[in-house]
Amino acid sequence: MKIVVDAMGGDLAPLEVVLGAVDALEKDKEVCVVLVGDEDKIKSILATEKYDEKRLEIVDAKDVITNDDSPTMAIKTKKESSLVKAFDYLCANDDAEGFVSAGSTGAVLVGAFMKVGRIKGVSRPALAPILPTAKGNGVVLCDCGANVDCKAVNLLHFALMGKAYATAMLGVENPRVALLSNGVEDHKGNELCHEAFELLKAEKSLNFVGNCEARDILTGDYDLIVCDGFNGNIALKSAEGAATTIIGELKKGIMGGGLRAKIGGLLLKPTLKGVMKRMDYNAHGGACFLGVNKVVVKSHGASKKKSICASILQAKSLAVHKTPENIRQAISSQKENEAVSE
Repeated sequence: MKIVVDAMGGDLAPLEVVLGAVDALEKDKEVCVVLVGDEDKIKSILATEKYDEKRLEIVDAKDVITNDDSPTMAIKTKKESSLVKAFDYLCANDDAEGFVSAGSTGAVLVGAFMKVGRIKGVSRPALAPILPTAKGNGVVLCDCGANVDCKAVNLLHFALMGKAYATAMLGVENPRVALLSNGVEDHKGNELCHEAFELLKAEKSLNFVGNCEARDILTGDYDLIVCDGFNGNIALKSAEGAATTIIGELKKGIMGGGLRAKIGGLLLKPTLKGVMKRMDYNAHGGACFLGVNKVVVKSHGASKKKSICASILQAKSLAVHKTPENIRQAISSQKENEAVSE
């Protein structure tokens, strides 16, 4: 199985991307990686690394799509860019079942939609990261930014797609699904939440447990949180910002609090390291773009090799679990049930 990687996408590309690919080859002997990007730069980095050359392929691509480019225009006009050539390789080869990029989010989503194609019956593809939780089980957030304006049926499809994703990545057969709202009571939320609540409640294939407040996303009490991309992105960025601020303030307090604070910090260091490791979102890889015909994973723009490696292994796991096919079946069954009820 080949995982195609945009070697030039991301703030730290190509170095961290290539090193992440090398780590993935070491950790999983059954994965093959196709690095798409500037061949000379890729080979220069690989020259000092040990890896299985039989499981690594390089496709030369000199151009790069940046965050300043218009996503749609870039996909249409930058034919020699690493991102476009990576998508072309993914679509042209049946044994290429997954894709990873830390490049422009807009360009990745547009490229996946235009080139890989939407699964029949899916109203809107969605971006779904896995977030760490206090209980260590992880939670899927769907959607986190691909769709700013949504209808209730979109959220229903996010739930069906997210269920297949959570089953594959979290190992949960019957994920607990919640709807992000401004209160846990059934009547809370705006008009979209009210309509989506009824659809989710009526869908018998879902283990819908009701509304969830933003403060409870990381508790570990849910496996899948469904929301529109606008609120999902705010929730995601708020959690990231809060974590970064708290860690920064702890470090500042320890270093500037005198000898007693430094001694206390030293004693707490193993505990703090353990907490940071459990709550590290990079450990789960990237956000999967659910609803397209092959596995597409968008890594964080500032991803280092650890996150790139995790994203490659994540893409491989999703492909092994046939996640796109499971989504196709779930959407098809929902459509059939809808037709029968009408």
